[in-house]
Parts: sequence; C-alpha cells; structure tokens
Amino acid sequence: MYQAKSYDTQTESFKIETFTSEVNVLDFEAKAAAAKTKNFTFEHHTPEVLFITSLPPRECGIATYSEDLINTLNNKFGVSFDIKVVALETTTEKHSYSKNVTCTLDTDDACAFADLAERINQNDSIALVLIQHEFGFFRNKESDFKSFLKNLEKPVIIVFHTVLPSPSQLLKSTVKDLIRHAESIIVMTNDSARILEEQYDTPERKISVIAHGTHLVARPDKTVLKQKYGLEGKMILSTFGLLSAGKSIETTLDALPAIVAENSDVLFLIIGKTHPIVAKNDGESYRNMLISIIESLNLQDNVKFINHFLPLEELLEYLQLTDVYLFTSKDPNQAVSGTFSYAISCGCPIVSTPIPHAVEVLKGDVGIIFDFQDSKQLAQEVNTLLADDKLRKDISLNGLHKTAPNAWENSAIAHALLFQKVANRAVQLNYQVPEVNINHIKRMTTPFGIIQFSVVNQPDIATGYTLDDNARALVAMCQYYELLAEVGHKKLEETTKKAEILSYIVIYLDFIVFCLQDEGYFLNYVDEAKQFTQQNSENLADANGRAVWALGYLVGMSDLLPKTLCEKAQTTIQRVLPKAANIHSTRAMAFIIKGMYYANTNNVSVLTAVQNVSFIEHFADKLVQMYRHETEENWTWYESYLTYANSILPESLLCAWLATGNERYRQIAKTSFDFLLSKIFREDSIKVISNKGWLHNGEDLVAEKVGGEQPIDVAYTILALAKFYEAFGDESYLRKLKIAFDWFLGNNHLQQIIYNPCTGGCYDGLEEDYINLNQGAESTISYLMARLTVEKYLPLLKKQAKREVLVEVW
Repeated sequence: MYQAKSYDTQTESFKIETFTSEVNVLDFEAKAAAAKTKNFTFEHHTPEVLFITSLPPRECGIATYSEDLINTLNNKFGVSFDIKVVALETTTEKHSYSKNVTCTLDTDDACAFADLAERINQNDSIALVLIQHEFGFFRNKESDFKSFLKNLEKPVIIVFHTVLPSPSQLLKSTVKDLIRHAESIIVMTNDSARILEEQYDTPERKISVIAHGTHLVARPDKTVLKQKYGLEGKMILSTFGLLSAGKSIETTLDALPAIVAENSDVLFLIIGKTHPIVAKNDGESYRNMLISIIESLNLQDNVKFINHFLPLEELLEYLQLTDVYLFTSKDPNQAVSGTFSYAISCGCPIVSTPIPHAVEVLKGDVGIIFDFQDSKQLAQEVNTLLADDKLRKDISLNGLHKTAPNAWENSAIAHALLFQKVANRAVQLNYQVPEVNINHIKRMTTPFGIIQFSVVNQPDIATGYTLDDNARALVAMCQYYELLAEVGHKKLEETTKKAEILSYIVIYLDFIVFCLQDEGYFLNYVDEAKQFTQQNSENLADANGRAVWALGYLVGMSDLLPKTLCEKAQTTIQRVLPKAANIHSTRAMAFIIKGMYYANTNNVSVLTAVQNVSFIEHFADKLVQMYRHETEENWTWYESYLTYANSILPESLLCAWLATGNERYRQIAKTSFDFLLSKIFREDSIKVISNKGWLHNGEDLVAEKVGGEQPIDVAYTILALAKFYEAFGDESYLRKLKIAFDWFLGNNHLQQIIYNPCTGGCYDGLEEDYINLNQGAESTISYLMARLTVEKYLPLLKKQAKREVLVEVW
C-alpha cells in the first residue's frame, strides 16, 4: 500500500491519497501538475493483515494452527505485510500474548463485536481481515458475529475449520450469512469445498482449498531418537492431541492385546493433556476411564501417557520415532485433523478411521483406513504393518510425496497469493531470502566426495559419485569461502566456519584429481567402491569442461586459499588443456572459457596468462562462428534450439570479452543473453527450458512443455545475470536475478517451494503437477551457488523491496 502527500499552493492545504501500487503515481502526478501542486512525496506503507483467531498460550488446535501459519508467513514474506492478531477469548479464559496481538475479543461480550468492527474500520493500515472460524468460538453469539461481519468495511477471508454436511435449515441459513459477507472462503479439503458448493450454495469462485499445513522435518534415524527418549528396542505406536472422548483412544486399547500377542515389544504412546474444556467440565474422567481399561487388560507395560502439551520440536521428534501412527476419531463429520497432518509429514505410516480428511489423503497406498471403533480390524492392520518393514517404508514415502504440497511454506504461499487477490493487490509479495544452509551438502559428502543422489533427503551411497557434482561443489564451496573472507574474517565463528569450508574444498579438489587419467582427460562416474563405472563410455566432454571451470575458479582465489591447493589445481589444468583443445561440445567450450577467465584473475605468471587467453580466444571464436551460422532476424542464438544450461553460453562470451577486450565478444554476449531472457522470463516469473522438449527455432512459446524445469538451469541463469549486471550495471538484470531466485522459494507454476529450508536441500525438479522431493547433489549444489550469488546483492535487493519513492511535481 502506498500513500501520497502533497501541498496544493492554490488551496494552501495538504492532500493525502492512498494507492495500491506505484503505477498509480503517474495519474496522481498528472493531476498534481495540473493543479500546480508541489512538494509531492510518495511513500510506501506496509499493509496490515489482521487475523482474528485463538492463539497460544490458549490450548486448542486452531491456536496452534494459527501460530504455525503466522510464523511461516512472516518467515517467507516478512516485509510484504504486517500480521496483527485479535485473540479470541472468553470471560473465564484470559491469557498473556506476544506483541503481535493488538487486542482481544471476548466472545461472551456482545458489545465487544461492535467495538472491534469500528476500530478495524477506522484503521487505514488494515488491508484485509482473516477469521479462523469454528462454531464453538461463537456459540450463543452467532447473531453478534454476523452483525460484526456485516459492519466490517474491510475485505474478509473466513477459514472454515468445520464444514458440516446435511445441515439443518437454521445451520444452512447461518453459514450462508457468513459466506455472504466474506470475499473469500478457505477450506482444507476438496470434500469440504464440495459440501459448501452443493449444500450451502456457495459460488465456486469464492472457495479456496488450502490444506492444513504440515511441518518440514529432517527425518533423522529413528534409532537415535528412540535412544534419546529412552524407548530403544520398542516398536512405537502413537497418537496425540488434546484428549477427549471423541478421539476414541479406547478403540486402540481394545486392539492392543491382539497386537501385543504378535509384537511383545510394542509401546503405545498417548501424547497430550486433557482438552481444557473437557477438564473444566468433566475433570480427568476420560483419562481415568482409559487407565481402568489398561489395568483390566494388563497393558501397563505397553501403554505410556505423556500428559502435557509438548513443545513443537519435541512433538515432531516423538512423531518421527513412531513406527505406526493411529488416528481413531469416531466423528464421521470431522473434516480435517491437524494431528493427522503433523503425523503424515513426519513420515508416519498411518492407520485411520474414515474421516473425510483421511479418505482424501490416504488414497493410493498412502495409509490404511479401518472402520469406526472396529478394534479387531485395527489390530489386524497394525500387525500387518509391524510385520513388514518395506511396507511401512513405502507407505511413509508415499505419504511424504502426497503431502509435500501441504508444507507450511506452501500453505503460506497460497495464503499470501489470496491476500494479494482479496486486497486488490494492495499487498505486494516479496519472498524473503533464507539463511545459507549447507547441512544437506555436509550430509551428502563423504571423505571421498559428494554422493550423487538421495532418497528424499537420505543420501543413497549406492548411486556413487560423479565428477560433475564434485566440480560444481568445489565452485560452490569456493564461493562460500570467498564470502566468509569478505565479511567478518576477524570473528572467531567465521574463522571456524572457513576452516570447515576449506576441508570440503580439499575433498572436492582431491576427487577431481582422482578422476584425471594419464591420457589427460577426466572420467565422470565412480561407484561407492571408488571404481570407475561403465557409464564412462558416454560423452565426457561437458564433465571435463566443468572440471576446468572449477579448477580455474579455485586458481582465481590464490590470494585467499592455501598455496598448495592452488598449485595442485593449476598443475591439473596444465595436464588437461592439451586434450581440451580438441573439445567440440558447445557447453564444454563455454565452461572452459569460464575456467580460464577465472584462473587469469589472480596471480598467474605472464606465460600462463597468455596461454589462458589463447584458449579463451580459441573457444570463443568457435562460439562466435556457431552464433553467426545460426542467427536469423528473430533467432539470435548459437544453435537452432534452446536446450539445457543455456545461459553459460552468453556468459562465457562475456567472460571472453572481459579477458580480451574483444568488442565482438561483448556484443554477441549481450545480444544472445537478452534473446535468451526474452524466452524464459515472463513479467514476474521465470520458466527455464523444459527437459521434456527443447525449444526449436520457429516454435511458438505458447506450445512449450509444462514441467521438466531443473534447479541447475535456474542457478546458471542467476550466475549469468550477476555477471551481466556487474559488466553493464543494467538494473533489469538485478531485478531478473531476484525473480529467478524466487523460483526456488515458490514463485513457479506450482507455487510451491523447490528449496527445503529445514534440510538445506533442494528438490530435484519442478514437474507439471508435482515436485520431485529427492534432494540430490546437483540440485542442492545448484541452489547453493545461486544463494551465494544472491548474497552479494542483498543490500540492493532489500533496498528495492523497502524503497521510498520521492517525486517532486511542479
């Protein structure tokens, strides 16, 4: 949201107007000029999004849900909007809150609703209101709540946590009134959306389905977690949540004797305290009833109560050590369960009653459904799972893939896009850049090198190693070392981190040297036994080019790195160059140009510098020849199609210009790069060429393939954009750099994260309708190279996001 303030010399008064975007300043400027207004200022004000919801320390599922959502929205879109909260309370239940709670609403006080509506209407900063709705929140005050909605002058989004099928006429009328006063309705399942459309006559355009968020977890070894909590040697069944009779825990207790008969090491964890409302009305009668069942069935050694409200980190660890999660709710109308969502995101194989959420999510071997309160059936299903390790693993992986789109980060993106739509673009989205995280790189790296692939985030050593990955990893770690050397080099923690990064540089350099053959070329594929594989009969030119790039990059840092490392890299380059001169692969030539360029940037002998320039000119001239052969009026490129790693071609010619001063290289580099950018950038997003099919000269972009986008292509584009910005100072390159990086953070056609901030890994690809969740070396290193490149420009990017625009009109 923007606000303009001007002084009108004719009326001798100030005028203030509010705008939804900077574009509107042009109209205002014209009006101000016509009115001979001067001293015009145009300032950005962060719009407020007001949540009306329960919030911790109140103990309820919606409070926890709202806290998770708000935290993730702030982490992903910190400067885009300011989230404020009105906390729902009752006369008998009051709490102390964090600073983002601006006030409370006592839902027992009829007057409080009208007062709150007036305060919201008078606050110009509030762009929209989001209400977390549960019928229990407004019990006996439905008419006051409806009046509150009617009186609000701000756009309203209502999140329905419960959508009851087959409503009575009174319920239907009440819900329809709520919907009438809302700009948009959020529900968490497709089934709830269908009920709203068919039974409450809700227009489809008003409904957004945003699934209950799930937490990203690192998935450490279960054995380690079981040892941490004193549960080693046990097969863990668990359930969690605020305890009440609706959870039907007795269904599991009645099934346990049959389970224990086949699995004597089973321990059932009942995690969570009694629901506050249940405790207030009935005390601990339900828990005591469960204890009586346990004693009567002699299950004291097989059941454990964890009778408190667990911190999130501890809860997620309990779920990750769980072997089978049990969801036994007996309410057929329970639309969604947060506990269910948490468990599946932690990789728990789930056995559940057929609530709508479970039926929708557990399709396709994602979990097991059993009938309400059928203890015999539950025992059979649990015993089947406990007897089959592979089945549990398969269900766990299927669940992770099925629920990946529901990660809180993706939920935050969906909410933020809806905020933007409902607020008529008064909300301008700015993705926050995550902290640098190399945890997954470290996990993937052995003392020999970086492993090629992973299953989700678990390294798969059976896939072996590649020169490609270790060369890229060497570049990334050199980037990181360079960054650490530039900032805070006197700080102890930075010195320690530099030592750690240097150890990885040594590993990756040694791997490259290991791959060098006596004949003067590199092999690419190495198995876990450190033996070269038969795959090395394939084309190795690109891998050889990448190795030279990495070695040259390291040599270019000779003033920062130990002399022995730089000498080893330089010696290796000298052994390779005679063979490399005969390479004809377009991209291999480009990588070699980059390697020679970087090698020449620091402390090389005159003879070596001349030799490097000679190689640069040799390959650059070949690229120029290819460019001239293929170029037409509407196709200014080196080949008759755009394929993979396209941006390294113009970037390499730019490096050739910087190394030689040859104007021909500069001109072709810029023309071809701008041509490429015109094919892969839309106004506010990037879509790199799909590996499902290249883009040929003469083909229409409209017919391009959806999906098949690789992190490595986006990363190479970011590296090239940075180089072109440094060379030309063109602000459009910097803007595109941020847009491209946002692809990793969710600004892509699925509007889902590609980078996993929990593990530090990057997913392997963006497909048409799903994300490949495996976090292999190539994708993770590619993200890290992009992230480290962005780090150099963060001050400029932050300034763009927060800038104040000052315009003077006469």
